[in-house]
Amino acid sequence: MVDVFATPKLKRLYEAVHTFMESEIYPNEARWFRMPFREVEAELRGLRDKARATGAWNPPIAEAEGGAGLSLLEFGQLSELLGRSPFAHLAFNCQAPDAGNIELLLQHGNPAQRERFLTPLLNGDIRSCFAMTEPEFAGSNPIRMGTTAVKEGGEYVINGHKWFATAADGAAFSIVMANTNPEANSPYQRASMIIVPMDTPGFEIVRNIPIMGHTGEGWHSHAEIRLENVRVPQANLLGPEGGGFMLAQERLGPGRIHHCMRWIGICERAFHLMCQRAATREIAEGRKLGEQQMIQAMIAESRAQIDAARYLVLHTALKIDQAGQRAAAMDISTIKFFAANVLQQVVDRAIQVHGALGVTDDTILSFFYREERSARIYDGPDEAHKASLARKILKGYGLKVWRSKGH
Repeated sequence: MVDVFATPKLKRLYEAVHTFMESEIYPNEARWFRMPFREVEAELRGLRDKARATGAWNPPIAEAEGGAGLSLLEFGQLSELLGRSPFAHLAFNCQAPDAGNIELLLQHGNPAQRERFLTPLLNGDIRSCFAMTEPEFAGSNPIRMGTTAVKEGGEYVINGHKWFATAADGAAFSIVMANTNPEANSPYQRASMIIVPMDTPGFEIVRNIPIMGHTGEGWHSHAEIRLENVRVPQANLLGPEGGGFMLAQERLGPGRIHHCMRWIGICERAFHLMCQRAATREIAEGRKLGEQQMIQAMIAESRAQIDAARYLVLHTALKIDQAGQRAAAMDISTIKFFAANVLQQVVDRAIQVHGALGVTDDTILSFFYREERSARIYDGPDEAHKASLARKILKGYGLKVWRSKGH
């Protein structure tokens, strides 16, 4: 929590959540890592009454909807604290992709959708997933996809192939991006978002994709999905027809604040472990590892990078709160690749300082290294964000940079 950005409300919640983390999350991590994620998920659900008691349940959701009513700036700082453990966001019902799906349903869901899908999601009774990326098309270009939704009677008939649908295993429903308006003049108006219950005939989870050494299950899964003649009522359309890309962009801006601040929380955890190791590890009689100048340089560089990333992300959150996503478009691209790279460097240094211990599962560092390498890929790879940012900067200098059709 940064004092210059902290509000009295955030300070109260931060202290309560910190106490919860110390008593309920950190002491159980080692045991949870040895358990199937379905069992971990069940235990985390059992902690939710205690999480609610902190006042931070559904932190970014308005109090009228049963949340803590935090601004994006406030939630970003709380998300950093929660991000220090891979289990904490789920305990407070603000894990991805549910947090983004809740925001979509709050803003665009009709009354029937809110009753059937949003209310149990807000209560933490169910989970959801989001299906956009496809194996046959570049995930960095969300306007190109092969999944179609054709009107027939009062239904949409959906056919397609998706993957990396995070948390699909055990979810109650998916928000599926599909082409409903293939003849639209603008490629940005061809896709729509449609709510599809997971038990709908023709909706198949092909597999949970193995990621960097582990096969995720439950909330921790990344599924490959096939939809074969999946029929849902046209009333399951979320938002306007042809508005899928617009809704996806709405979802991604706040989502990147959540991700980046979670990454900074991971950085702080790794930094603490690195400094602790440097201060206590004896390398020769009477000499500690932290006395080595190369180790000191790692510590100093990490501290500067973490602080720079934090202020950059919080400045972006404040801009979104005050002026909206459009005003912060350049900042959103900047924080995505900058914070992701700081994360990679800090965790890597922490492992290096730990030596052979760092690559074992005796610390949480190896998990962070495997799990978060994808940070530079999902929600747009580094290269896409850098290119987008550079084009916008150069446009201000009168140079229109060529971009390929469809990007």
